[in-house]
Formats: sequence, structure tokens, C-alpha cells
Amino acid sequence: MVAANKTTRVLTNLSHGEHAIIGQGVDAAPDQSPVEADAAAPPTTSRFDYMFKSLRDFYPGAHLDTDPASTVVTALKALGSAMVEQGASADGNSTVPPIYTYWGQFVDHDLTANTDRNTSVSIVDEPLEPMHPDQVRQDLLNLRQPQLNLDSVYGNGPGAVGPDEVPYTGDAFVVGDPQPLNPAVDLPGSDLPRNAAADTVAGRRKPLVGDTRNDENLIVAQLHVSFLRFHNQVVTWLGEHPEAAVPGMSTFDRAKQLTQWHYQWVTVHDFLRTIAKPEAVDGLLDGTIAPAFTPAADDPFMPLEFSIAAFRFGHSMVRGRYDWNKNFGTPATPDPFSTFEQLFQFTGGGGFAGPLERLPANWPAQFERLTGAEPTPADAPAGTPPRLARKIDTHLAGALNDLRNEGSDADAVWVLRILKRLAVRNLLRGYRLALPTGQAVAGALGIAPLTIAQTLKTDPAAPAGVFGVDSPVNDALIDGGFVTATPLWFYILREAEVLEEGNRLGPVGSRIVAETIVGQLRSDPDSHLSHGWDPSQGVTLADGSPVDSIIGFLRFAGMHP
Repeated sequence: MVAANKTTRVLTNLSHGEHAIIGQGVDAAPDQSPVEADAAAPPTTSRFDYMFKSLRDFYPGAHLDTDPASTVVTALKALGSAMVEQGASADGNSTVPPIYTYWGQFVDHDLTANTDRNTSVSIVDEPLEPMHPDQVRQDLLNLRQPQLNLDSVYGNGPGAVGPDEVPYTGDAFVVGDPQPLNPAVDLPGSDLPRNAAADTVAGRRKPLVGDTRNDENLIVAQLHVSFLRFHNQVVTWLGEHPEAAVPGMSTFDRAKQLTQWHYQWVTVHDFLRTIAKPEAVDGLLDGTIAPAFTPAADDPFMPLEFSIAAFRFGHSMVRGRYDWNKNFGTPATPDPFSTFEQLFQFTGGGGFAGPLERLPANWPAQFERLTGAEPTPADAPAGTPPRLARKIDTHLAGALNDLRNEGSDADAVWVLRILKRLAVRNLLRGYRLALPTGQAVAGALGIAPLTIAQTLKTDPAAPAGVFGVDSPVNDALIDGGFVTATPLWFYILREAEVLEEGNRLGPVGSRIVAETIVGQLRSDPDSHLSHGWDPSQGVTLADGSPVDSIIGFLRFAGMHP
């Protein structure tokens, strides 16, 4: 943790990559200007630790083999490659709308930031060796406060200065207008705020937001815009409802508080109850489930089992194509879908396309196509993707095998190859950071682990003792010795696949995800849970109804009909 007597700041200019090793900060000198003091301040940090201390202290007994590590690394690479190469599952569509995939990614960026700072936590070292849990706990720091406080949106607040700071006008955020281009989606203020001068990279304008990772794919970028607009609308709403003011609290602080609390409520009662088992969420809220994770208010930490494994379930829900806005997926439009590649291309991180410097007016999201509010029309052109996320399972979309906007031109080709192969990267990171196996975590939670047949997803009609060894994934599991000691990330995906038909997380995944989010809110004295707040005490929609769902949140922000 950064010492309390030092000035700290939220880092805004972030990118995906390795985990952060933070050096010592320096005190700002009394004669420094605000810009100099901000630049000198160390980033705000919190720590990572393990949710299951008994497993951590049992290392390596509850973990993958460590000797020889080279054999395990080779086997993990084979498993990750097989997950992509096996193609889509027979019925790849879940019952969950796509918005939950990206709401989860937004939450992840709000809770954790792991930028590359030190090769000692690299996953491309040769030879790659697992770190001891004590070393991970000592060296690895999180560049976010894990409290669902929207530091990824608010940055350092309206009083901060510097070239990368979030821009405000009075109590409201500055939002960006899209660049005119037809056929336009009529939604002014639908781009992120950007630098006035074009960036030197591909002519794009850099986003001025609390976390530049949110400009690396267009769905998350549009979600970020919705948070800026939601706050601004709260400011307007407070002007119309003076009874909602709090004595001694400024309009900005009250608007921020209500934005945070609605976001937290929606994350627990809509997002969590959709992607996790509702009984796990309810049990943690009403106290009938004793949590394994109880962070202290003065020392919050992010569980590695959550950030490196369980909360990466969304990677399997990503589609290779989306029915994005009115320019796609109708008989009157020539293109039935937007590709996953395009959703990375039409962002600042992707450099936009052609001479564009900001989001073109024909690319804002029409979120009703992603929230389930509008089903895929019966007369949609052939090839139009359904308005549903893919299942939570071990089948990853092929687009994820070669991610855009990751790594740098200075990296060697072999480094970029490993960084861009998402499944391999997830498995290697879990091994490098000494995550326990899925079976060990199930035991720690008192949950019956998957059987061998379930881990291998055996055909129930297969003869006794035959475990589908013709499957590339099953071959990789068997060859790697992972059948009864399974990497936690894979285990959570397989558990959802065989126990919940891919429509939500299974019991282990649900507990880790729900315990982390609910636990962080309980430990935060400023959260809605700590204040006993619910949406009936918050802002209202035009018809007077409360904002208590993702759709309601987007509707209040003016980004959903």
C-alpha cells in the first residue's frame, strides 16, 4: 500500500498487459506546481492476495505441478490452443443478452488494473516458472481501489490537472460528439472526450477518461460514455429535485454518490443475479452463506482467484460478430452484422478507420440490441447474429485467438503471439501466479468437485471408461495431467458448461465472483450496502420508476429507448 502521508493519484493512461510492480513514490515538494505535484505523486495502489488462505499456505499441494515447470507450461499452451481450435459448441447461444459480457468487463476495469511494469511477473519469460504465493503477495500491486467506486470514470476529479486528466465543465463531465458520417445514428454526445490535437499514432485522438483500457473495444467505450452521461443527467435531476440534496455535500459529490450507488445496486441485483447462481448472491446478502472472503475496510485486497480466473468467464461469452445498430441486421441494410474486429477498429485504441479522428456518427451503439429489450427480428437477413451472448463454456470465439490493441510494435513477434492468444495467456498467468486448482477451491468451499466424467464432458451414452479422448480439449486435459487437478479458469468454464448449460456460472464460479463483489461492497464504508441504500432513494426515470437494472441505467443516461 502507498503510505498514507503521500499524495496519490489514479492512473488514467492504462493498457492491458502484465501485472504491475510499483516502485516507491516520492513526496511532492512544497514549491511544485499542481502539474508537477501530480506527476510526482505515486499511483494509488491496493494489494492482491488469495481468497483461500489455507490453500495458499499449502502451496504447492493445492496447485498444479511445479516440477518440471516446462512440462506444465507446454501442456497449458496445448490446452489453451485446443479451446479455440475446437470451434463453437453445438448450441453456442446462451440465454443471456450480450450487455452482461461487457458490463462485466467494465466492472473488471473498475476493480483491477494490471499494467506491465516488471518482467518478474511476465508470462513470456523463458523459462516460465511459477511464483511462490508469498512472492506474489509481496510484489504484485493493483492500480485500482477494489471498491466499485468508479475511479475508472472519475479519475482524479474535477480539480485535477494534467494532459491526461478527465475533463469536466462545472459539476458535469465533458462528452464528445461523433464525427459526422452517414447513415448516422442520431445520438449527440456519444463519443468519449478526446484530445483536441490528433495523437501521433495513426492520427487518432486519445480519450481523456479515467481508464484508457475502456477505449480498446467499442462496446466498453460506449458503456463508459453511458456512465459520463448518467452522472451528467444526475446533476440535472438534482437541480429539478432539491429535496434529494444532502446538507454539506456539493452537487458534484452528491451526483457522484448517486451514480456510484445505482451502479453498485445494478451490478449486484441485475448483473450478479444473472451471471451467477441467484441463491449464492441472495445467501451472501442475507447472511445464510458464510463468506470465505471478508476484506477489511482499511486494507482492501483483490482476490487473485477472482481477477485471474473466475471473473475471466466473460472471455467465453464474446461473440465474433454483433447486431450493433440500425446499420446492421435489417432487410434494408447490406451488412447483417458488425465483426468483433470492427468493434476494436472503431475506437481510439484501434486507430479508427481511414481519416477518422473520433467515433463516426454511424457507429454509436443502439443498446436495445444488446440488452435483450429487442429480440432478433424474424425478417433479419441471413447471417445476422442473435442478440445473445455465447455460452459460458470452454469454447472460445476464434476472434479471441488474435486480439487487437494488445502488446506493442517494439515487442518481439513471439511475445505478441503469446499475449494475443487469450486462452493461453489466461492459463499461463494463473500458473505463474500460483492459483490453486479448481478441485482444491471446490473443497475449500465445501462444494462437491466435478467428476472425471464432468471434467471431460463425457457423452452419457459412451461406454463405461470411455471419456471422449478424441476431443482436442480432453486430449490436452489428459496429456497434461489436468483431469483431477484442473486449472481454475478452465474449471470454472467447464463447471458452467456441464452444470448450468452455459447460461450462468456454476457453484464454484458463482461463489468466487459473488463473494468478491459483495465482500468489497461490505468492506467499503461509502458503498450503498454500508448505507442501507436502495434505488427507491435514488434518481427516477421519466415515468417515476426507479433505476434498478442495466436497462434502466442506460435509459436514464439517454442511451436506451
